Amino acid sequence: MNDESGNPIWKNRVESWKDKKNNKKKKVAKNNKTEQAPAEIPHEQQMEQPLSEIVPMSRNKLTPYRAVIIMRLVILGLFFHYRIMNPVDSAFGLWLTSVICEIWFAFSWVLDQFPKWSPINRVTYLDTLSARFERPGEPCELAPVDFFVSTVDPLKEPPLITANTVLSILALDYPVEKVSCYVSDDGAAMLSFESLAETSEFARKWVPFCKKYAIEPRAPEFYFSQKIDYLKDKVQPSFVKERRAMKRDYEEYKIRVNAMVARAQKTPEEGWTMQDGTPWPGNNTRDHPGMVQVFLGNTGARDMDGNELPRLIYVSREKRPGYQHHKKAGAENALVRVSAVLTNAPYILNLDCDHYVNNSKAVREAMCFLMDPQVGRDVCYVQFPQRFDGIDKSDRYANRNIVFFDVNMKGLDGIQGPVYVGTGCVFNRQALYGYGPPSMPTLTKTSSSSSCSWCGCCSCCCPSKKKAELDASELYKDAKREELNAAIFNLHEIDTDYDEYERSMLMSQRSFEKTFGLSSVFIESTLMENGGVPESVNSSTLIKEAIHVISCSYEEKTEWGKEIGWIYGSVTEDILTGFKMHCRGWRSIYCMPPRPAFKGSAPINLSDRLHQVLRWALGSVEIFLSRHCPLWYGFGGGRLRWLQRLAYINTIVYPFTSLPLIAYCLIPAICLLTGKFIIPTLSNLASVLFLGLFMSIILTAVLELRWSGVSIEDLWRNEQFWVIGGVSAHLFAVFQGFLKMLAGIDTNFTVTTKAAEDAEFGELYMVKWTTVLIPPTTLLIVNIVGVVAGFSDALNKGYEAWGPLFGKVFFAFWVILHLYPFLKGLMGRQNRTPTIVVLWSVLLASVFSLVWVKINPFVNKVDSMEIAGTCISIDC
Repeated sequence: MNDESGNPIWKNRVESWKDKKNNKKKKVAKNNKTEQAPAEIPHEQQMEQPLSEIVPMSRNKLTPYRAVIIMRLVILGLFFHYRIMNPVDSAFGLWLTSVICEIWFAFSWVLDQFPKWSPINRVTYLDTLSARFERPGEPCELAPVDFFVSTVDPLKEPPLITANTVLSILALDYPVEKVSCYVSDDGAAMLSFESLAETSEFARKWVPFCKKYAIEPRAPEFYFSQKIDYLKDKVQPSFVKERRAMKRDYEEYKIRVNAMVARAQKTPEEGWTMQDGTPWPGNNTRDHPGMVQVFLGNTGARDMDGNELPRLIYVSREKRPGYQHHKKAGAENALVRVSAVLTNAPYILNLDCDHYVNNSKAVREAMCFLMDPQVGRDVCYVQFPQRFDGIDKSDRYANRNIVFFDVNMKGLDGIQGPVYVGTGCVFNRQALYGYGPPSMPTLTKTSSSSSCSWCGCCSCCCPSKKKAELDASELYKDAKREELNAAIFNLHEIDTDYDEYERSMLMSQRSFEKTFGLSSVFIESTLMENGGVPESVNSSTLIKEAIHVISCSYEEKTEWGKEIGWIYGSVTEDILTGFKMHCRGWRSIYCMPPRPAFKGSAPINLSDRLHQVLRWALGSVEIFLSRHCPLWYGFGGGRLRWLQRLAYINTIVYPFTSLPLIAYCLIPAICLLTGKFIIPTLSNLASVLFLGLFMSIILTAVLELRWSGVSIEDLWRNEQFWVIGGVSAHLFAVFQGFLKMLAGIDTNFTVTTKAAEDAEFGELYMVKWTTVLIPPTTLLIVNIVGVVAGFSDALNKGYEAWGPLFGKVFFAFWVILHLYPFLKGLMGRQNRTPTIVVLWSVLLASVFSLVWVKINPFVNKVDSMEIAGTCISIDC
């Protein structure tokens, strides 16, 4: 049809396109006329208010903050001038090492600080959203949302935790016909399947109860465990009775699920069988077919009040030997395809299995940005901060990451948007398909009247060869820009007034298949910007197509994981996926509602926390060593802002800070043991310089706390764990990353256990000895020994030795204080630490001090002639 230009159908199609363009021109002309002649504004337009608003930081807070940053830069320049121009000849190796480390720390500070140059806050107007898209007597116009919940091992990620996440999604304050929940079981466990079936039955009671009494949160485990007055603001007389009945039903539901878990501890020799007697298809977790099961929605299941329930769909993608499955990123891409076939909502919200919905209006908060015609056009995702339950009050290992979520992410929101952090994120589906934003920036072509790019004069003064080079460079930039768009085409190139069929006429089916794979149903869904599934399609046909798009071979020779969907190549696929979107010109939004949108659980014991940090750091090293490194990727299009690039560079180079950090933490101990120091005798000017540097560091922190609202304790915990993680997990990540690149040795990560002990914070005191614990333990011992040796040496030498000792001991205590939470974690539960251990430690330290005074290996050796000369000069 495309080739035969004389085809009457094709001619009619072209004529209809021309008519649309002419109508569009008439509409523009009409609008211009109405602008010239004032007309009455419709009442609906008068009522339209913005759905969200940017609240910039107060100038009283931001101006001093920026001034201190500039002042600190100037002081750093003067500090390095002094350090380099005043070497310590007696300890040249230590001095040179310390200067190199300090230069790296300054570089890291610049990468971390400047993306926070213009932080902002945002407010949303939920009432305006409801008034605009939920008018009484009219169909609801809120956009549908597909929820993704991913799980792997039900024994490490208990089904009860996943069930609470699912129940909180099904009970959202959002139209039920607009919500679809997809649960990805990447372990193909029958326990996950059966527990989800049980959850779907309990949801028939739980969902109407939540909506009737507007309870928060809507995850039953966390609602019933709240230590609050549940009668507050609940005036219905029947509430107490129904709540007790619901709690009893939930306890019975928990017993049934826990019985399934107990039964699943031991796998039968013949494998699991389903209720009808057929073998479970996923008995071999590495070799099984794809499975899709619709529990709620189109099955006709309704709640106890007879109302419709949101869709609940179980998905387990196909696994076969010899295929690369790409772990979580591959599972998320499978959910993208299966959801596009079955429901095709224009927006996707992904959650980890242990992150439940804490704010039932969270989706409405995101829609205030995504459905705003002024804001949402160029927004690829809305990121919510991560908040956690079950963490000790002191947050010993900085699990909450308050500084990152309340300081860094606010700063990024003022540039091009926050980075994607893996969960609690609402995506624009079109952005996941690799399309560029509608308002993509364009490059101006070089013309004869343009100015020279380096001298500013007219191009006629440049030789023709240079003009040709300029034209070639512009063409090269255009080519690089097109490389950033995954699809063969971009939606913005086609008039948005064309319907889906007209768009498909403009592009070849082969181009679609190269990009998205061999599924005509899925390809058709990619063209529907507003989502939806054709009503004429049979549901059984869609299920078959859904099974097809989650097969192992579907992604072969396509752009999945390369340019579209979740990007492969790193264990931290979240950073990589968000980075690719920002490179295409999209921006993201950071949404911080007063009530946290989602809450999850965190590994609070020392060993699991360090392994979690190791995984993140290894992912950053992998990105650094890949073609997607922000140091060189994405320059051709010019769509990534420079401060945003600095932020992404910071996310991939921070593990390398472990090398200078280890060296800098060892220097104080070496100085104390050898009697040398990295700084010469300070002059008055140098003293002022050092004092100014310390004051600027303190002022920066104080002003940052002022505009962000973060507490001093959170900032100090963040600093402590920066050192703990830097000298342990980050160090191992660097070596493992280079080992993987050079030798091809991959590191397999086990899923962190989500369940804690019954005792409150019982898991906090568990210590599992691993090699990650060795470097910080060594640093602690060496610095403690150095302090003991330094004081012993000063006692031995007399009053003059105490002055130089102060600077050395100050740096040694800096290391020990930062590693104190690590030391506390090694000791375990405080009330279980035997008194005898403390007594023996004090006794051994005292003995060591006395021995050090008697036998000091660093005392200068003198020959017998010098001793004789000294004795002669003494008048006995």
